[in-house]
Amino acid sequence: MSDGFIPAHGGYKKLLSHGKAEIVYDATVHFCDRFIDKHSRTHDQMIQAARSGKQNIIEGSMASATSKETEIKLTNVARASLEELLADYRDFLRVRGMRLWEKNSREALYVRRLGHGSHGTHASYATYKPILETRPPGVVANIIICLIHQTNYLLDQQLRYLEQAFVKEGGLRERMTRARLDERKKLR
Repeated sequence: MSDGFIPAHGGYKKLLSHGKAEIVYDATVHFCDRFIDKHSRTHDQMIQAARSGKQNIIEGSMASATSKETEIKLTNVARASLEELLADYRDFLRVRGMRLWEKNSREALYVRRLGHGSHGTHASYATYKPILETRPPGVVANIIICLIHQTNYLLDQQLRYLEQAFVKEGGLRERMTRARLDERKKLR
C-alpha cells in the first residue's frame, strides 16, 4: 500500500477559484468601507458573504482527503455565498439607478482581459487595485460583479470536476475497502 488511501489534499492556494475568491473578498472589503455605511447590516453581510465564498473553498479543499461529499458540499456553499454577494451588488446598482454592465460590454471585456495577467501569471488584487480604489461606486460594483462571475464560472467547473472524480474514484470508504482488499491480496 504505497500511496495509502488518503490522497493529497489542501492545495487550495493553487486553485484559480480560490485566487479569484480572494480578490473578490479584498475588493468587497474596500468597496464596503468606501461606499456602504459601516454600521449597516449590509456592510457586514456583504463582507461575510465574500469571506464565506473564499473560506469555504479552503475548507472544502482541506476536507477533500477524507470526504469528497464534504468537499463538494463546501464548494457549493462557496458558490452560493458568492451568488448572494452578486445579488447585493446588483441591488446596490438597481436602487441607486446605476447601470449594470452587459456581459459582453466593452467595460466587462476589459475586466476579463485584466484577469488573465501578463506572462502567464494570474491576476491578484494588485492587478485591480488602481481602478477598484479610485473609481466611482457604479464602476467598482460592476468590476466586482465581473470578478464574481469569473469566480462562479471557475467554481462551476470545479464542481463538475469533483463530480466526475467522485464517480470515477469513489469516496473514502471505497478507497479504504480497495486498500484493504489490495493488502489482503498481497498476503496470499
